[in-house]
Amino acid sequence: MSYRQRDRSPQQRSVLRTAPGLVIAAVAVGAAGGMTATDLIAKWDSLGSIGASCNVKGNVSIDSGERIFHVPGQKYYSQTRIRPEYGERWFCSEEEAWAAGWRKAYR
Repeated sequence: MSYRQRDRSPQQRSVLRTAPGLVIAAVAVGAAGGMTATDLIAKWDSLGSIGASCNVKGNVSIDSGERIFHVPGQKYYSQTRIRPEYGERWFCSEEEAWAAGWRKAYR
């Protein structure tokens, strides 16, 4: 019995193959103290592509479970990491985060 190529189910392409510039951007931005490669990949997964205006980080507090969002320029923005497996996500505006029931970080 011969193996036929057309009978194979299509495989999902790696982010690295569909967007090789993503790795370069991750290193450059991470070195500048912004997002890490993990943040960029999580953003890619959650949005389907990287939206330059979607830079509001929705973080879930480890201690209280409270949903808090961080905007660029706030004290802990660059240290905040987005982990979708914990319910964390990206927002494209503060209004979108407020509407989803998240509160703004105090600092």
